Amino acid sequence: MVTDHALWLGLIALTTAERLVELVVSKRNAAWSLERGGVEFGFGHYPVMVVIHTGLLLGCLAEVLLADRPFLPALGLPMIAVAIGCQLLRWWCITALGPRWNTRVFIVPGLPRVVDGPYRWMNHPNYVAVVTEGLALPLIHTAWITAATFTIANAALLAWRIRVEDQALATLPEAP
Repeated sequence: MVTDHALWLGLIALTTAERLVELVVSKRNAAWSLERGGVEFGFGHYPVMVVIHTGLLLGCLAEVLLADRPFLPALGLPMIAVAIGCQLLRWWCITALGPRWNTRVFIVPGLPRVVDGPYRWMNHPNYVAVVTEGLALPLIHTAWITAATFTIANAALLAWRIRVEDQALATLPEAP
């Protein structure tokens, strides 16, 4: 099972690789936005976000390895399913926004707000994935301190980030 930590380390490595892919997509999309006159909003929160999200991955590793957290199948297996669901929702959001998706907040003046995919039901569906994954990923291997710490730090960050995004989105014309 996961008791030798090999599968856990592999899962965190895969999650880290996925985040690196996101950064590549984000960089490409930032260039796309800037070429079209895109404006960045609220850069000040971005370094904080990088630290908190990096801390999630490092915390998952450190807590499991240093505190010898067990893998409990009754908790871990459902949390694996939840974490996979979070990835599916995350990439649905990325796909729906296309080149406008970014880890930073860019607005291309004149482009209407995206209301396709999960954005037809809510303004910030990606944060449902982020919040849920922040609980599920560490709990796969009972890293409850990491889950709690990330959740608290991320709540403060999202209050800031969502304010920035809402201000940026308010500059866009309504979708047709």
